[in-house]
Amino acid sequence: MKKNIELTPDIETLFGTRDENLHVLEDGLNINIDLRSNRIELEGAPRDVARAEQLFADYEHLRRTGHQFLNGDLGSMLRVVVGDPNVTLRGLAEAGRQRSFGRRTVQPKSPNQRRYLEAIEQHDMVFAVGPAGTGKTYLAVAMAISALLNKQVNRIILARPAVEAGERLGFLPGTLQEKIDPYLRPLYDALFDMLEPERVERYLEKNIIEIAPIAFMRGRTLNDSFVILDEAQNTTSEQMKMFVTRLGFNSKAVITGDVTQIDLPNARRSGLIEAVDILQGVNGLAFVHFDESDVVRHHLVQRIIRAYDEHKTRLAEQQLSLLEPKSGVPQAQTKTASIDKSSGVEVNVPPRSSSLSAPAEEPHVRN
Repeated sequence: MKKNIELTPDIETLFGTRDENLHVLEDGLNINIDLRSNRIELEGAPRDVARAEQLFADYEHLRRTGHQFLNGDLGSMLRVVVGDPNVTLRGLAEAGRQRSFGRRTVQPKSPNQRRYLEAIEQHDMVFAVGPAGTGKTYLAVAMAISALLNKQVNRIILARPAVEAGERLGFLPGTLQEKIDPYLRPLYDALFDMLEPERVERYLEKNIIEIAPIAFMRGRTLNDSFVILDEAQNTTSEQMKMFVTRLGFNSKAVITGDVTQIDLPNARRSGLIEAVDILQGVNGLAFVHFDESDVVRHHLVQRIIRAYDEHKTRLAEQQLSLLEPKSGVPQAQTKTASIDKSSGVEVNVPPRSSSLSAPAEEPHVRN
């Protein structure tokens, strides 16, 4: 099927640098896009061409209503749209417009990120598990700020287990807050990226935003709060159970972690892994799993994560091959025991030889 679309002013913005966005559409929708002097030709299956035509129409509508795509958001949104047939460009852009993230515009850059944001909106507790760079913490902080600015909650509580990742920080100087700040720096980075520094400092002084180690959560009931537990793979079983039972009325909780980067001593089982196993069937919870395709950092990060995963798979296969019995190796012969009916004593009878010409041995009687 072929379809022609008329060229409109500024539509070249949709094409992207070196037509990279058109390549995303061609690969994702399995169509051919041919640029002519006065039109765009679409060719492919009727359903795929119809989706592409709808996408061009959505872009034209958004452009006319004054929507601006910043920082490569358009390319990321197109990847989400082609990855999920139930998502439209217009719906995705307008959903992002409804959320207030302070001075930043936050758009999901993969289908899993979109499902993550929707899960946070629709559920009171969400577990996000995946490798580094997939936006787990950043998007959770963005949703927390959105809830605070829209007066859906009264405060934000950001928690992290204070576990050393192989480095010994020793007896740090300063107040208690200054001692734990190194562990919580990624949370500060996300806050300062979305809000003005003066506003963050004011919220911290008034405890509207509270940042603390998970140990400080014990015994508390967190009402009207948006609570985020970051680096949850480093919680123990007891810590995780304590945290997930802190949730009060009109509150949300987001638990994020990467199970491939566990820093717990003595190989203790991660509370995050156990919680995902135990709570999988609990109604009202949501679980979102990310992989290397969701990484939004430097493109090398995706390749590095993939290389580590492949290395882990090879090691597992090697260990499995070492455990398997090798062919051609004779197994040890075992003796059988029987009872001499006449004497009532145990008699060890050697295994019968496979050779018919081999002489039979006399049984050895153990007195």
